[in-house]
Amino acid sequence: MNTVLMRNLEIGVGRPKIIVPIVATTAREIVTKAESFRNIPLDVVEWRADFYKDVFQTEKVLETLMALRAALGETPLLFTFRTKKEGGEKEIDMEAYTALNKAAAESGNVDAVDVEIFSGDHVVKENLDNIHAAGKIVVGSNHDFDKTPDYEDLIYRLRKMQDMGADIPKIAVMPQNHNDVLTLLSATETMSSIYADRPIITMSMSAAGVISRLCGEVFGSAMTFGAVGRVSAPGQIPVEQLNQAITILHNSL
Repeated sequence: MNTVLMRNLEIGVGRPKIIVPIVATTAREIVTKAESFRNIPLDVVEWRADFYKDVFQTEKVLETLMALRAALGETPLLFTFRTKKEGGEKEIDMEAYTALNKAAAESGNVDAVDVEIFSGDHVVKENLDNIHAAGKIVVGSNHDFDKTPDYEDLIYRLRKMQDMGADIPKIAVMPQNHNDVLTLLSATETMSSIYADRPIITMSMSAAGVISRLCGEVFGSAMTFGAVGRVSAPGQIPVEQLNQAITILHNSL
């Protein structure tokens, strides 16, 4: 298993790293939120740019990224525009999506960029090439807010992300029952122990899937998401509680 270095953070070793999203709509709210994280037990901040009201004005996005970097210091920053089809706030065409991700990566103020792997192979390759050319990490992602795919499909999707060249494959799915959560955890363990040569992120959303956000170190998920205030996906729990649970589990292993 190769680890991934995101700024000064080594991902894929030790306890799962905690990502906290910012989902505010104005630049002032975004930066204020980042400033409030200074005494919060987190490892990475994700800016969910699809919530930002001026996200289609690249100059304003870059200005906000500069202010975010100043507020976060050396905390790694993940830039994400979650498309509407995968549960995001806004519609975007793939040309604009690619240009936005490229501008963010080339700004020098982000450490990683999220790319939705099932956006079409040509689109994904262009995004990966642009982001890697800028020296940044790619989190390859896929989200299903309706269901949990079967075991084989989950592994197929994660392997596809790896084969496409994502540095960190990530999948989030919706359980309909507790067996779906077990399916997600089983696929995570198989991917991590047999197929993955890099860190992966998996989670089962909603209250039923909260356990998947806590036990990544056992089953092979290298990162997890917690909330400070507003959540960006169902089932995220307050980061202080998440950190405590992860610490207890880590210390017992």
